[in-house]
Amino acid sequence: MSTIAFLGLGNMGGPMAAKLVAAGHTVHGFDVVSAALERAGTTGVIVAADAVSAVADAEMVITMFPSGAHVLDAYREGLLAAAQHNTLFIDCSTIDVADAITARELAVAAGHRGMDAPVSGGVMGAEAGTLTFMVGAQAEDFESARPILDVMGGRVVHCGESGAGQAAKICNNMILGVSMIAVAEAFVLGEKLGLSNQALFDVASAASGQCWALTTNCPVPGPVPNSPANRDYQPGFAGALMAKDLGLALNALERTGTAAELGPLAAQIYRRFADEGGAGRDFSGIITVIRDNSEKVKG
Repeated sequence: MSTIAFLGLGNMGGPMAAKLVAAGHTVHGFDVVSAALERAGTTGVIVAADAVSAVADAEMVITMFPSGAHVLDAYREGLLAAAQHNTLFIDCSTIDVADAITARELAVAAGHRGMDAPVSGGVMGAEAGTLTFMVGAQAEDFESARPILDVMGGRVVHCGESGAGQAAKICNNMILGVSMIAVAEAFVLGEKLGLSNQALFDVASAASGQCWALTTNCPVPGPVPNSPANRDYQPGFAGALMAKDLGLALNALERTGTAAELGPLAAQIYRRFADEGGAGRDFSGIITVIRDNSEKVKG
């Protein structure tokens, strides 16, 4: 069993750390939010006084932070210096590819190993231990981390060298954002045509419209009992996070000169959704905006 530091114990990080504890690992955790620390403590995570003390005896350090700036600042401001030589730093945040590469470079320069391993699957996946990990790492570091990632995930994919995991995450979430808008628009159209939500789900979920946004995170209550739509769009995967991830995708599209149209439009739609009250709602709540706007058009 390993001694692991887990920093960032929010909606995603908390359940992930709990899975590691349940598997027999010793987990020292820290979060700047006291409520998150309290919840983690009830699952067996050893609550540290601060992030630096959490990493002191760790063989691996897992971070789940809001942005690349948070990751780089934490690395520079004490984490790397406090860790034992050759500690493996695993960043599970969703950040810019360039920031992921810089984070690994900082870790290596300080005598450690580093990798990016963002996740997909949302809070439900974190709680169930079925997350998908997209990993950018040296082959030997990937093999070292895999037994730990397997505890928290149902699928662990080595995408390539440093930054490749973030590249895969950005591309995946661009698909997700675009597909959720399409699914939500289809349900609103179906409603206006007199089609029940259940009938549309029964057809599309077994036909060419099938996708994760429909079958797992269905934006209308009823067809998928565990979807956020059945609990007034409590996340799940918050609108603010989708807006952030699509912003990363937009940056990458512009930087690479990719001639995309739907990705930038989805980024615009979700940025507006987050700014106008959807930041703390599940991203599938975009359907409520589409419905409201449709009524305005009708009026």
